[in-house]
Amino acid sequence: MEVERLACCEPAGVGLHMTHWSTRSLARAAQFRGIASTISHSTVALILRDAELQPHRWRYWKTPTPDDTFRAKAAKVLWCYENAHSLAERGEVVLCVDEKPNIQALERRCPSRSMKPGLIQHQEFEYVRHGTVNFLAKLVVHTGKMRGWCLEHNDSASLRAVLPQLLWEHRQARRIHLIWDAGSSHMAHPTRSFLSSYYPQVRVLFTPAHASWLDQAELLLRAFGARYLQRGDWASRSELIEHLNASWPEYNRLYAHPFTWSWTRTQMHRWVDRYQS
Repeated sequence: MEVERLACCEPAGVGLHMTHWSTRSLARAAQFRGIASTISHSTVALILRDAELQPHRWRYWKTPTPDDTFRAKAAKVLWCYENAHSLAERGEVVLCVDEKPNIQALERRCPSRSMKPGLIQHQEFEYVRHGTVNFLAKLVVHTGKMRGWCLEHNDSASLRAVLPQLLWEHRQARRIHLIWDAGSSHMAHPTRSFLSSYYPQVRVLFTPAHASWLDQAELLLRAFGARYLQRGDWASRSELIEHLNASWPEYNRLYAHPFTWSWTRTQMHRWVDRYQS
């Protein structure tokens, strides 16, 4: 139990300057603090495993501010997800849009070594950079299908240039619910003015601050990148663009399906209430 408590403390809390624990540093700290006269790092690893503690692992998290503004914006987005299929039946569509900016076109200095029995694939560490590509993705929520565009820049002008193509497929829709985050190209006055002037049927919904994870297009780009960008090797920027343009139709054929979204408005309101209280 004492080792578990120590693992749950920050190293700074016991007078150390380390930023995080390892099994070896925990074993040393346990001995210095008199928790055990001798203890090996493997014993510490067994204690942590039984307690389901993993101090060696971590992940980034963007903390939202669950206030009334968050509640109002999140409720509109979640309402669209909950009603995407019924909206589609009456001629309305829910779209999610997001960008994956600055995808590097990397060429490995030596060819990768293919997988063999008993040997995993090996990829050359050194690479040559051939520039970057900004990839814009649209997700049709009720079908799970996507469409992608390669942008020259991640700005309002480049976004406005593809918006007519992005919305053309849904020109017969009575209403388009467009969900995206509060990125600078989305919030820019020229973008908002363009949509209000030429596409009055578009209802723009911004995700709350620090809650871009409410945009299902983020999930889409994560799934797309895992299948079509990891381990990539491109001899030029144009080759990467060709790859991206060929990849999103294949994603639709092989993988596209509506995301199972389980976080409802009721759960969101309970979460905000707990935070505020």
